[in-house]
Amino acid sequence: MNKKMMEILACPLDKHFPLDLFEVESEQEVVRQGAIFCSKCSRFYPIIDEIPIMLPDELRDKNQDMEFLKKNKDALPEKIVRSGAPWHL
Repeated sequence: MNKKMMEILACPLDKHFPLDLFEVESEQEVVRQGAIFCSKCSRFYPIIDEIPIMLPDELRDKNQDMEFLKKNKDALPEKIVRSGAPWHL
C-alpha cells in the first residue's frame, strides 16, 4: 500500500479520519505489512502483501486477523494487539 493512501482512507465502520498507520515491513513509500488503526472505535485493519484489508466486521476473516496479530505481535503497538479482533468488542 502506498503511504499516500492514508490521506484518503477512513474507517469503514464509523468513517473516522485520519487513521493511524503502523508499519511492520516497508520500503520507501510502500507498506508491505502493517496495520491501520482507528482511534475512535479501536479497530485495526491489517495490511498484508501491500493490500489494506478494510472490511466491515461481518465480512472479515477472523482466522486471518488472529494469524496476523500472532505473527506481528512484537512489531505492533500494544493497543492493536490488545484490541484483538473487532468482533469481541
